[in-house]
Amino acid sequence: MPIVVRLDVMMARRKRRGKDLAAEIGITEANLSLLRTGKVKGVRFETLAALCAALDCVPGDLLDYQPDGLDSEDPGPVDAGAVDAGPAAATPGGAR
Repeated sequence: MPIVVRLDVMMARRKRRGKDLAAEIGITEANLSLLRTGKVKGVRFETLAALCAALDCVPGDLLDYQPDGLDSEDPGPVDAGAVDAGPAAATPGGAR
């Protein structure tokens, strides 16, 4: 899935425990665990806002977008066709 949940990273930065955070924002520890692992299909804006308030962050700190097939640790193979071909590549249609 292209949406990556980084809740666990922010919790570690803020030194927050799941049990305490769940109680503060009013969700169960089980639901917080599902959010942390990204095993949810959606999250309510109300819950996202409560998480951001409790962790003093913005939604972009908790969620990231990575297109399918891209892994943050493995940039994947390099396409030889993507190398700059010089001035001919800059002309319309690639003609000289």
